[in-house]
Amino acid sequence: MQQRSEETHSKIMASAINLFSNRGYNAASVDDICADAGISKGAFYHHFKTKQELFLALLDGWLKTIDNAIEASKDKTVPETFMQITEAFPYIFATANEGLPMFLEFWLQASRDEMIWQASVKPYRRYHKYFTDLIKKGVDEGSFVEVNPELASRMIISTAMGLLLQSLMDPKGAKWEKVARDSTTMLVEGMLKK
Repeated sequence: MQQRSEETHSKIMASAINLFSNRGYNAASVDDICADAGISKGAFYHHFKTKQELFLALLDGWLKTIDNAIEASKDKTVPETFMQITEAFPYIFATANEGLPMFLEFWLQASRDEMIWQASVKPYRRYHKYFTDLIKKGVDEGSFVEVNPELASRMIISTAMGLLLQSLMDPKGAKWEKVARDSTTMLVEGMLKK
């Protein structure tokens, strides 16, 4: 029973990505998702209360990779933590490049729907706080020179978002994982106490 429930959940998620990407969030109905997934509406509502909840679950699933990389680096020095996070880059860029229309839908819906905007900005704020605290820790442990942690955190997030957008718009323009890894290395080395 558990395996069947997980399979149904996976079918719903895959159908939603397909339909939201190809038709757009507003044009893809719950009926369309159910038909594409080969499930009943009852099965859909067993897993998700609304189409909006499903949409946000897709965003959360993608962000889990970043969260897992952060979690895996808990017992490391601050510079090591930054480099550990780069281990998630291959997955982040691969899934982002496969889902350009989906990401555009997130941004479009966030501009139109307060609840989706709140859900979209929440992880951004969480990562900003995380990197601000991490940089403060780096200064306190003596790894980093004195820097403005808030500003450095904003630069890191801006770089990450800019690289992600570039990779979405021009997937073959560079080896984006390498650019992201090299950018992270450059930012960390710029803050290292020598």
